[in-house]
Amino acid sequence: MDNFMIGQHSLDAIADAEPTPFWLESADIPESNPTLVRDVHCDLCVVGGGYTGLWTAVIAKERDPACDVVLIDKGEVGGAASGRNGGFMESSLTHGLGNGLARHADELDVLEELGLQNLNQIEAAIKRYGIDCGYERTGVIDVAHTRHPESYVAALREEHDVLRRMGQQVEWLDTDAMRTEVNSPTYLAGLFRRERAALIDPARLAWGLKRVAEELGVRIYEHSKATDISRDGSGMAVTTPLGSVHCGQVVLGTNADRPLLKRVRQYMIPVYDYCLVTEPLTDEQIASIGWINRQGLSDITNQFHYYRLTDDNRILWGGYDAIYYWGSKMSAELESRPETWAKLSEHFFQTFPQLMDVKFSHVWGGAIDTSTRFSVFFGTAMNQRVAYAVGYTGLGVAATRFAAATMLDLLAGRKSIATRTDFVQSKPLPFPPEPFRFAGIQATRWSMNREDQTGSRNAWLRMLDRFGLGFDS
Repeated sequence: MDNFMIGQHSLDAIADAEPTPFWLESADIPESNPTLVRDVHCDLCVVGGGYTGLWTAVIAKERDPACDVVLIDKGEVGGAASGRNGGFMESSLTHGLGNGLARHADELDVLEELGLQNLNQIEAAIKRYGIDCGYERTGVIDVAHTRHPESYVAALREEHDVLRRMGQQVEWLDTDAMRTEVNSPTYLAGLFRRERAALIDPARLAWGLKRVAEELGVRIYEHSKATDISRDGSGMAVTTPLGSVHCGQVVLGTNADRPLLKRVRQYMIPVYDYCLVTEPLTDEQIASIGWINRQGLSDITNQFHYYRLTDDNRILWGGYDAIYYWGSKMSAELESRPETWAKLSEHFFQTFPQLMDVKFSHVWGGAIDTSTRFSVFFGTAMNQRVAYAVGYTGLGVAATRFAAATMLDLLAGRKSIATRTDFVQSKPLPFPPEPFRFAGIQATRWSMNREDQTGSRNAWLRMLDRFGLGFDS
């Protein structure tokens, strides 16, 4: 089928798709919690009902069952990024090996070990608390594609060799081996990372953590947006429209939302990510692509696709575009971007032409928080009574638990292996103000797309490399 026919077919395939996150359409949706309408008191107030906030609440109660914890969220628990992401749970804390080597080479061995321990602890918690979230520790494959420059294949092979030297369980897949794992005529090679990634249903994980938190005694208030944070005598006060939380300490886990602390705003921006989910594949369709080991897959380019199978054998297909809007704008309207959905659909059928009769059932988008180092960063404020973690850049499903434990250590003044690392102690470089921010990000996206097409890194990207400032899709 020629490119014109694929282009028209890709539009037809999304024509009837529901513009809503697939994961949030489930019979498992928990009942809503009350809105905070009065003043309450507690030891620890957690702001944000995504993974960061939920893990913080759970770990705080595990460490000290007597600790009185209140969690508030502007909407419903798991309703934002934590309930609508791709469900990739990777052990890397540094957004992959390449980024880790570029920014944290001196302590990368320690960070890789901490990341693996963290993933193991998540798996243990899921089993211990009986969280039904479709957890599959299938690993992930980084894929080299026919549209990638040859230099990318060489870079992938080099990453394989580095990981082997670090003692990690990785496997090089040549063209035949890659297409045996997952059958696409576009695949050239793959790097299979076996032990360091799992797949989950993201919404069911959030709802499961909510259940666990409440069983441990955490009080949860939904539709209670934190509008201000201030000192309150010897403690803190978190204000909401109809009430307030008076507490000893505060953890901020607000992801892409505008940070309550002004000092954090220069280090983080929201970008919008988009994805699609197919209808359930038939047995014949599944047989045409293989994929019997159900690994997560990801391209190796700057503008990459991520994709995986769901419990009922749909394919989730997302990524590529990562859109920043002028002035760090965020709104529900920006969660819809038909031109990106059309582009993703076209790329899907180019990768899997044997699935031309498949249609997409859901399309959606959402904001993720990114920083100039493309990974989470940490800090404390107000005499070490407030801790925050933000900037995950789309690889935070597992890193949120590490962040939660680390923030609690920082609040307690506890010296752990993690809190001693430069990774935790340092900050990324700030983003410039507008209009330089918007112009710089657009120039970077154009340059990264050019590199994906040619394999050549232009002067703009080389300059960003020198200063450690950039933008990652």
